[in-house]
Amino acid sequence: MRTGGQTTVIKRVLERRAQQPSATQEDTTATIAVMLRVLPPPRALLAIGDAGIRKDFERRIPPDMLDVESTGDEAQALVSLVTEFRSVIVTDSLELVRNIRAQKSARAPYVVYVPPLDESAEREAGLMAGADDCVGRRVSDHELRARIGASRRIAELESVLRIALVENRKLSTTDDLTRVASRRFFSKHFPREVERASRYGRPLSLILCDIDYFKKANDTFGHAGGDEILRHFGTRLQESLRRGVDWVARIGGEEFAVVLPETPYEHALDVARRLRAGVANKPFKVSGRDLEVTASFGLCGLDRVPVGERKLAEQLLKVADAALYRSKNGGRNRVTATLLPIRSR
Repeated sequence: MRTGGQTTVIKRVLERRAQQPSATQEDTTATIAVMLRVLPPPRALLAIGDAGIRKDFERRIPPDMLDVESTGDEAQALVSLVTEFRSVIVTDSLELVRNIRAQKSARAPYVVYVPPLDESAEREAGLMAGADDCVGRRVSDHELRARIGASRRIAELESVLRIALVENRKLSTTDDLTRVASRRFFSKHFPREVERASRYGRPLSLILCDIDYFKKANDTFGHAGGDEILRHFGTRLQESLRRGVDWVARIGGEEFAVVLPETPYEHALDVARRLRAGVANKPFKVSGRDLEVTASFGLCGLDRVPVGERKLAEQLLKVADAALYRSKNGGRNRVTATLLPIRSR
């Protein structure tokens, strides 16, 4: 009887999970996309004894793909790897490959071996020594970018997995009710979006939005109805955004943040207006009834995020919040926008 009861419970859990597989998968995919984008290029060590080949590889591996440090000294390379982890290692030394794999470390780098001859036996020797991939010394630009690109993707995914394992012990990345990012995820990753935009001199915009008269609706329909409104609202916001690039977080009871990477002010203003219309122009279905819902929006945009600006994430949030406050004071169901000027340094 006891075993049968356990089987029934397990069956119900599995059935319940099976009802929402795509939503959970999309949440996870979106979260990983954000984490991957905000990571800086993986740090790499180019340990190649042949100076000509080393210089050639340095020239052909762009800095936005890998953050490369190079050396022709094998002993120096090993010391450097002991003192500081590198996600990717490109080397022409079989002995260095073996020494790397002999290290007892919590993290394992992705090793690309450059054999003296681009022959099957040489490549096999590198793989047997512990290399993850091999690339010829006279490799074409196209193949080199493809192989180094693969090493970068693997290194980034390893970093994301490691970060997620650490951070998920301390915070939930997804808001359980609305299935958008959580407040704590926003607090952690919005500053990283700002850092990334600053690093590459890219645009970035932030929209804050707040459901109008939510307390009244919550009092009328009860908490269950209020939850329906919040769920619908989160879905409406996501429907108008770029998948895997823009992202939404619930940062308060009925307040949401929309992060728009690579989006300058004028484009972000169009997005904010589209979001407002998407909420207001179609009623929400709440407790079997149609309910007109509106929201107020505050936008802060930067056409190019400057380097070295202190507490810029906090500044963007503060300016967007002030714009939202003006929207609510000005009659609600509107967009107020501020272009944050770039200070000359």
